[in-house]
Amino acid sequence: MQSTVNKIGNEIKRRRRGKIYFADDFTSFGTSEAIKKALLRFEKSGMLIRLAQGIYLYPSIDKRLGLGILYPSVENIAKEIARRDKARIVPTGLYALNVLGLSTQVPTNIIFHTDGAPRKIKIYNQFITFKHVVPKNLAFKSEILMLVVSALKEIGEQSVTDNDMKLVKQSISRETKENILHDIYLAPIWIRNKIKQIL
Repeated sequence: MQSTVNKIGNEIKRRRRGKIYFADDFTSFGTSEAIKKALLRFEKSGMLIRLAQGIYLYPSIDKRLGLGILYPSVENIAKEIARRDKARIVPTGLYALNVLGLSTQVPTNIIFHTDGAPRKIKIYNQFITFKHVVPKNLAFKSEILMLVVSALKEIGEQSVTDNDMKLVKQSISRETKENILHDIYLAPIWIRNKIKQIL
């Protein structure tokens, strides 16, 4: 009969490198204490990298380019957390601006709105904060439209420039007309009007 260590090790090795794991992924392989000890063992051996409490990376290494370990982006980690929790998320504030190219500033505290549980997690030297909002605020069909609305809210109606809207137009140019027409009615009136003008 396989030990918890062997079960978890075999499960990890048969998956792709670069995959993010949660301690909860292994609940069927043993007790919580046995799982904790196994993950600590894999962390010490270098097989896994601990990103945060209960969150681990099976590292991908780029030997060809000499880059060493390839770490996932904070946004990808947040998406994995949302997938595990079966929740939706959208970047807000300065991070939304950065993703859209409306700002070069990278915030140390990245905030996501979610219909899942609120929490704050330290990843690398940054914090990911999940703020719970009502599901209606995440009812967009398009992720990019949801991002645009968050970014424009951060800038504010009186501070949005023509260049900002030019970049917004580029961002939504690949979105379907159906999704745009649906999603702009979930936005505040002033944002709705701004988007209509550039379309």
